[in-house]
This record gives sequence, structure tokens and C-alpha cells, in this order.
Amino acid sequence: MADIKAEYLACPIRQVVSRFGDKWSMLVLYMLHTSERQRVGDQGSGMTGILRFNEIRRLMTDCSQKMLSATLKNLEQSHLVHREVYPEVPPRVEYSLTETGKSLMPALTALIAWGKEHFNEVVTD
Repeated sequence: MADIKAEYLACPIRQVVSRFGDKWSMLVLYMLHTSERQRVGDQGSGMTGILRFNEIRRLMTDCSQKMLSATLKNLEQSHLVHREVYPEVPPRVEYSLTETGKSLMPALTALIAWGKEHFNEVVTD
């Protein structure tokens, strides 16, 4: 196996952007960011951006359940998404952005705006 160069290990594109740069991760992050749903008990706090797994699944019908589950797990491991499990029957699990995830949103929304502006130039057959 080839040795990995030190500069590759410190490269932000290889080590950071690759954690959320796939299409499913970006969609999940943006959906959490734009969600107006509040956590139970947080009404009136202004705290939004909470979704359950099946809510995300309904918004992303072209993403398989297995892929969505893997994407959420990856985003949680990368400290971009928080997973809250409530000890209820049946279990309730909610996903929200962490502070790190929230700090990514200005860059992601700028990228989305750029994509909308240049869609026809970039997406050609």
C-alpha cells in the first residue's frame, strides 16, 4: 500500500469537504437547515431545524432508506448533525444541526444560490 503524503492528510478538501460533499449529505444538511419544525417542548423558543428520519425520507424519495441511514450516521460522526433519541415507546429519534453544522450553512446556501444561477451552464446534455 502506498504511503499517504502528509499534505494529503492535512488537505481540507480531502479531509473535511469529503465528509459532507456528496449529494445526499448536502441535501440532508439543507433540509435540516430549512425545516421549520420545532422539538417538542421548544415551542416559542425560535429553535427550529428538527426532523425525524421518516420526515427526511419523505422529502428525499430518491434516496434509499439504507443510504439515508448511512448518510445520517456519517454526518453525526462528523459532528455536523445531532441525533436525539427519546426513551419512549415507540422510540422517537430527531435530527438537528450541531453548532458546527449551522456554521456550514452560509457556505452551503451560497453554493446552492450559485448552482441556481449557473444551472443551465453547468447541467447540459
